[in-house]
Amino acid sequence: MGQVQYLERACKQVLNRVTGMPFAWSANPYRGCVHDCQYCFARATHTFLNLAGSQFASVVQVKVNAPEVLRHELRRASWRRERVSVGTATDPYQPIEGRYRLTRRCLEAFADARTPVTIVTKGTLIVRDIDVLQRLRDSAGVTVCLSIPTLDRTLWRTLEPGTPPPDQRLRALRLLTDAGIHAGVLLAPIVPGLTTRDDRLAAVMRAAKAHGARFVSGHVLHLRPGVREHFLAYLAREHPGLIPVYRKLYPGAYVAESFKSKIDDVVRRMRERIGLSGEMESPISPARPIDPVQLSLFAAPHPLAGHRRAG
Repeated sequence: MGQVQYLERACKQVLNRVTGMPFAWSANPYRGCVHDCQYCFARATHTFLNLAGSQFASVVQVKVNAPEVLRHELRRASWRRERVSVGTATDPYQPIEGRYRLTRRCLEAFADARTPVTIVTKGTLIVRDIDVLQRLRDSAGVTVCLSIPTLDRTLWRTLEPGTPPPDQRLRALRLLTDAGIHAGVLLAPIVPGLTTRDDRLAAVMRAAKAHGARFVSGHVLHLRPGVREHFLAYLAREHPGLIPVYRKLYPGAYVAESFKSKIDDVVRRMRERIGLSGEMESPISPARPIDPVQLSLFAAPHPLAGHRRAG
């Protein structure tokens, strides 16, 4: 991927009102993501910063005052403690979080304000914050969604080149659920022609079950403008035979409804057969002791090779 430029910026707001989604609010302490997932829908958001979608993984904005701004927003009399989704436009546990700790401090603010949170991440660094997640669980409720679209390591290396390996994410899942955190797996996105094979879907679900997942959910890949071009270029390099398939399946941003219904039905029946829930809502659950040796495997900040700051 090359050198990553981290831009420290002050933000004016953290909480963003969301429409047309299962949650009402989102919060993202970073913009851009070094995980560099080929399908990431958030690539298009870099245009808001006058950057190209191709720079999504190489220029990351760090909202250095996000925890303080968030606390101010959560103290407002108008705040109704609605659920907030963290990690909708970036991964809140990408490696730079090991240095800035913005996600951790934001979660502390949510816990203090008794505001429920859903976290979406591929980052194993999340287990560093089990203590804060337990506080949040007990004060308001928290759900952790670990995104694991595939266990196939060859596919993983090209599809999600900057992410921790799938088996490490599964180990993080086990630590979270053993600590009493309501955590599960997102098959997100389900990528036509690559992760839609029954054996690949079943492999993720069985592994999720074996590692204590409270739920498995997922959705088929969306290809909105700005993401579509990047993903099709990836297919042309790695899986050129799928290009005609995608032109037929994706007349626009969303996959053909007949294909979506078929995949949704396969996932539902497979989930029921394996004995998993699709319900992501977070109840209060008792904590169990964590093995400190296991926890130490994830607690240290990731190395930041090629890191360069810019004010």
